[in-house]
Order: sequence, then C-alpha cells, then structure tokens
Amino acid sequence: MRLPDGTEHYSGALDADFQRALIDWIEGLQATTPFYRPTMPRSGRPFSVEMTNAGVLGWVSDKSGYRYQPTHPFTGERWAPIPSSVIGIWERYARFPAPPEACLVNRYRDTAKLGSHVDADEAETSAAVVSISLGDDAVFHVGGPKRGDPKAKITLRSGDIFVLGGASRLAYHGIDRVLAGTSDVVPGGGRINLTLRRVTRVAEIA
Repeated sequence: MRLPDGTEHYSGALDADFQRALIDWIEGLQATTPFYRPTMPRSGRPFSVEMTNAGVLGWVSDKSGYRYQPTHPFTGERWAPIPSSVIGIWERYARFPAPPEACLVNRYRDTAKLGSHVDADEAETSAAVVSISLGDDAVFHVGGPKRGDPKAKITLRSGDIFVLGGASRLAYHGIDRVLAGTSDVVPGGGRINLTLRRVTRVAEIA
C-alpha cells in the first residue's frame, strides 16, 4: 500500500554531523527538562516511551488529560528554545508561514512503541506535523482519519524526515516497533523522534 496523500517521506535527509549535533542538544536538555514517562488520562497507565519538549509550549499527558503547557510537569522549568537548525527544518518541510511552537521529543528504549493516534490537540491543523528520526530503525504506520482505515507501513531510519500534512494531517499513525541495534546514534541505544507542531491558530498571515 502506498503512503496516503498528504504524507511525505524524505529518506536520509539529515547527514551524520547534523544528527550528532541534535543528539548533543537533546543531551543538554536533561539538566532542566529531563525525559519523563507520561501517563494516560483515564487509566493513569504509563506510556512506554519517555518524553520531553522544547519550544514555547510542550505536549504533556496525565490524569488531567492531553494538553500543551509552557513548563515541564515535574521540574516546573520552562522548555528550552527550539534550535535555529530545527526551525530551519520546519521552514523547509512544513512550508508554513509561522514558526513551530512545540518540539516533542520521544525516546524509545527496549520494547517501547506508540499506539495509533491522531495529533488533534492543536488549534492550527492547517500546519503540517514534521518529524525527525534519530537512532534505531522503526516500523511506522499511517492510515486515514478513521482508526480502522487501511494503513501503510514503512521503516523510518536515522536522519529521515516525515511530514503529515494536507489530507493526512489528522490521519491515524504510530510506531509498531523499534528494531533494536540498527543504529549507534543514540547514546545507550534506542530511537529518538522529534515532532514539530504549530499549536495556536494563525489568525491572519500577511
């Protein structure tokens, strides 16, 4: 099955030096906004992935629900700014005339995965979602606006960029599994994914 309309996969878009620079930046986040394990709103069950954020807003999940907020839920510190190099990726691949406000950073260790879901907590859904893969290969699926729609599967590798936009902006997608040991980019092994999103609506763009 081919990828749905509105999705774009750029294989090997980021070279090794760029990837290493991103890893160094992520390692630096740990002083004030470390990775943590969020929980599901109703059950309180912990996610299998660990998360942190950068930007003026960060996506969080706990018993209060899914939401964006300007501070880390445990340290209370404001999220670090999104680096200019990452903003440049957004400008090139999102092609949206306003900057991203959130950069969700997911870390997958061992058997971590991410169930099929829709990125629907943002008011500005006309802006694409841009993701950056680092580390181990991952089997990714993407379908349509209904959970039961047929899903295409591809392998995302370190340095890949994937875009959900247009007709697929609200498509179900997720990570079925990570193929351990396929990369040595992430210290300690595993996969890191950066997801860039515009959260608030752009009322008027000149």
